[in-house]
Amino acid sequence: MSPSILVVLTSHADLADTGKKTGWYLSEFSHPHHVFASSSPPPKITVASPRGGAAPLDQSSIEAAKDDEISVEFLHKQSALWEATTPLSEILESGIDGYDALFFPGGHGPMFDLADDKESHEVVRRFWEAGKVVSAVCHGPAALVNVKLSNGEYLLKGKKATAFSNSEEDAVGLSEKMPFMLESRIREVGAEFEKAAADWGEKVVVDGKLITGQNPASAKGVGEAILKAI
Repeated sequence: MSPSILVVLTSHADLADTGKKTGWYLSEFSHPHHVFASSSPPPKITVASPRGGAAPLDQSSIEAAKDDEISVEFLHKQSALWEATTPLSEILESGIDGYDALFFPGGHGPMFDLADDKESHEVVRRFWEAGKVVSAVCHGPAALVNVKLSNGEYLLKGKKATAFSNSEEDAVGLSEKMPFMLESRIREVGAEFEKAAADWGEKVVVDGKLITGQNPASAKGVGEAILKAI
């Protein structure tokens, strides 16, 4: 029987007060998806979001991936995945028993909705307390950083994790537009933050069933770690 992965995308499309748009980041879904699709048997993929329906794709990530064959093919052939996502409320109603792993791609969107979305937090808590894989890449760990478990402690407390670093956020000039700094918040909740030797370098951290990646370059490695874990 094929394993099953629940992918949760952001529903948030506005980049603070910049007048620019954001959403989820193309290569951070396309590369893990390519890893999944290339496995045998390939896992079943279900895509959800807080609001359901079309999940906003960060248009700048399309431009950034214009020479990336995997992302270009994914963009043109797999749009059904993100154009009709399942509302998280329905995931909670139907239950998580049929899934083996939970994965949050990044993009700046998760910083604005998934970081505080109660239904998303409940999905994460259920996956974790059921002993299932919980994973995220780049800004995707924003969906994990404020999650508390049934014992009242933060999910990330005492765990090793990574995410888009403060220096990378500074480099793209968006630190002042973020509701919080992701690396700083991960440290605040008691996690041991790890990062690559240099900005934009690949870094994947596996701590038991928790899998996190630092940036777009880490997306493929996160996909591979998820497959290995399930």
